[in-house]
Amino acid sequence: MIDRARLAALMSAEQDRFAAAHPRSAAAYGRAEHLFGRVPMTWMNKKAGGFPIYLESARGNRVRDIDGHDYVDFALGDTGAMAGHSPEPVVAAIRRRVEELGGLTTMLPTEDAEWVGAELTRRFGMDVWSFSLTATDANRWAIRLVRAITGRPKILVHSYCYHGSVDESLIVVGPDGEGTSRPGNVGSPVDVTHTSRVAEFNDVERLERQLAHGDVAAVLMEPAMTNIGIVLPDPGYLQAVREATRRHGSLLIVDETHTFSAGPGGMTRRDRLDPDVLVIGKAIAGGIPIGAYGLSGDLAARVLARTDLDLVDMGGVGGTLAGNPLSIAAARATLEHVLTDEAFTGMIDTATVFADGVERLIAEHELPWAINQLGARAEYRFATPYPRNGTEAAASADGELEDYLHLYLANRGILLTPFHNMALMCPTTSVADVQRHHEVFAQALATLPR
Repeated sequence: MIDRARLAALMSAEQDRFAAAHPRSAAAYGRAEHLFGRVPMTWMNKKAGGFPIYLESARGNRVRDIDGHDYVDFALGDTGAMAGHSPEPVVAAIRRRVEELGGLTTMLPTEDAEWVGAELTRRFGMDVWSFSLTATDANRWAIRLVRAITGRPKILVHSYCYHGSVDESLIVVGPDGEGTSRPGNVGSPVDVTHTSRVAEFNDVERLERQLAHGDVAAVLMEPAMTNIGIVLPDPGYLQAVREATRRHGSLLIVDETHTFSAGPGGMTRRDRLDPDVLVIGKAIAGGIPIGAYGLSGDLAARVLARTDLDLVDMGGVGGTLAGNPLSIAAARATLEHVLTDEAFTGMIDTATVFADGVERLIAEHELPWAINQLGARAEYRFATPYPRNGTEAAASADGELEDYLHLYLANRGILLTPFHNMALMCPTTSVADVQRHHEVFAQALATLPR
């Protein structure tokens, strides 16, 4: 439906506008000769404007760049800042740990860790917890544990899933229906089909066929896919996965790193899921690096009873910075004072206003798009009906259109998550912020050439 030549001309005009408005960011990017790809982390090169916006400051759901422009931030660090940027209770806890107490890396536990573990148990239901610095590491360590306890080598994931940079997750369903390495997979240590099996989300029959091989230690899954749009589970699908894993002797790892947006206990609490392991990260420490995995009491007892497993030194399930006093203090402040049960109610209500408004605008402009909501987050996809699995969602991608919409919004003070059309609400996101997005989004849709 989109005239691509005219879209390219509109994009060029937006890029010129962006360059003219961001001379200091452009200069900083040009000077960055000692950074790989000119950025601190290569994914920061996802930049529709030709160079990234450089950060000056951020508070709540507001960001200011070094050129003095203010933005309403719906990206929120792709969930890492779901509590908002620098929430005061977290800042106070960090200051107390740094200035009053000291001891940022000691390899010693703090009493706050038990409080955080107990709160995570209240929210998610897992019996015991261990900490990491990222959800990727938590997934890696959980994978080692399930392989050890089951004696099975393979992990089953969903095609186009997101579990950080875990090697085992970079597999997709190929054209022949079998697993193949995900396009762009960098330097995989072994062929991913040797370590992993794959099924389409919402495909119970395919999942059963893969589990029937008898070599799957665990299914590692998000209860809703969140990095290829928001692909929601069909009614009964999550329960079918749980039943199938038990029948085939596999464990179930639920990754709530993004789906935490569903509520104070994620989808696990909301939908009464019963995993053997639960992984979470990013949001629970208000922006300070952290990850965690929780184990059922039965699984924890089975692991601890294995005297042949080195869980203390070089067994591959820990790091010297994991569970450090700073991360744990930030997690307690975030869970106790910021991402509370009450805060989620307001965040979800605001996200509903966002999703309803975008759906209305899509209909008004007669676009074949759809939007899904998962608690405090919402995302539209260039397809209707909304895709039911990762392969369908990947096929609906449109990089040119996505870049144009993102840059149009950024040029007018609205930030979406750069990798997809996701908007996330934090406790300070207001309905007025959402209405401002809708005003600019409506203007952008009106410019689309057909």
